[in-house]
Amino acid sequence: MDTPRTRPPLSVVIGAGGTGGHIYPGLALADALRRAAPGATVSFIGTERGLEGRLIPDAGYPLHLVGMIPFDPGLGARRFLLPAALLKSAGQAREILRAQGAEVVVGMGGYPSAPAVLGARFAGLPALIHESNAVPGRANRFAARVTPHVAVAFDVSRSHLHGGQNARTTGMPIAAGIAGLAALPIRSGAREARRAEARRRLGVPEGRRLVVFNGGSLGAARLTEAALGLAELWRGRDDVHLVVKTGPAALADARLRLTTGGGERVARAVPYLDAMAEVYAAADLMVCRAGSATVAELAATGVPAVLVPYPYAPGDHQTHNARVLTDPGAGLLLPDAETTADRLASLIAPLLDAPARLSAMAGAAAPGPHAHAADLLAAEVLRLAGRPLPRSLTTALELI
Repeated sequence: MDTPRTRPPLSVVIGAGGTGGHIYPGLALADALRRAAPGATVSFIGTERGLEGRLIPDAGYPLHLVGMIPFDPGLGARRFLLPAALLKSAGQAREILRAQGAEVVVGMGGYPSAPAVLGARFAGLPALIHESNAVPGRANRFAARVTPHVAVAFDVSRSHLHGGQNARTTGMPIAAGIAGLAALPIRSGAREARRAEARRRLGVPEGRRLVVFNGGSLGAARLTEAALGLAELWRGRDDVHLVVKTGPAALADARLRLTTGGGERVARAVPYLDAMAEVYAAADLMVCRAGSATVAELAATGVPAVLVPYPYAPGDHQTHNARVLTDPGAGLLLPDAETTADRLASLIAPLLDAPARLSAMAGAAAPGPHAHAADLLAAEVLRLAGRPLPRSLTTALELI
């Protein structure tokens, strides 16, 4: 029998995939596990369909593939294949877990999460699921019936999950750089110094208000179109700077429109926003979808936002996510169908012209436990593995 001294390094497998909203929190947890248990082996289960094929290997973690299909009623007749696909992919996951010598499995949501958790059940391993949205997705609603170990980003998720009354609210795991920014008080000298440095790195012209349009992992056509139209409306202004994340597919057309319409005087289009800690530090206002990770990052950093929920999200969960910010006054809600250049101008101009209102919105955000969520989840994983918590993690958790 292994003793604490002879036990092999911790091995954890995380199921996460589809969109960045599931993958980035999984990566934040993976980083926290490596900090808490140096030498730990952390790998991921995903599919060929989602962004995990690029994001996870780029972050330096192994990715194992299973043949799962989405939990999507829009599949038509193919949805009847879902039970068989789930059982097959769970069997694949079980073999991956055995090969990895996994001790704990974590499901972060997205359709690769369900076979990972069910595979853990088949392999006799403990599994923890983390629900990131205010209204849980189908995969985690299923997974919550397979394992009693549940964590949620927002309290409102509890009522939608089997056994949710026993779930622990850990917040949303966010990247260490964003958590570090969140630790700086909004009106402090340290925060202002960080802001000035971030604006310099991002090339924001002196004296201009920065508005960032972030349409999610792949951009959003509605937000991009409205932002480009706004740039044309405001091409004569010398007090604003717009950054529009288009996703790679729409980048060339967006840049051409900015050039031909004169919007390039106040705006620039980019394919990705990789240095998000810098973006949050520099931005005066965000215009974005209401994915759970984005909402948690905005709440933690106190950046005011106009939130445009994706109208086809299952269960309209992005609208419920957005209310985490809009109900206390930290953001404004704008329906997708109403998102035009003129409507954005009518909402944003009064905010940019009233710094006190922006400041009040920043102060209204409830930061919650998001800045510490990765460490909280890492501690849960270590407990499920029967591993002691390192002193550094114990000390950090005592300060929360």
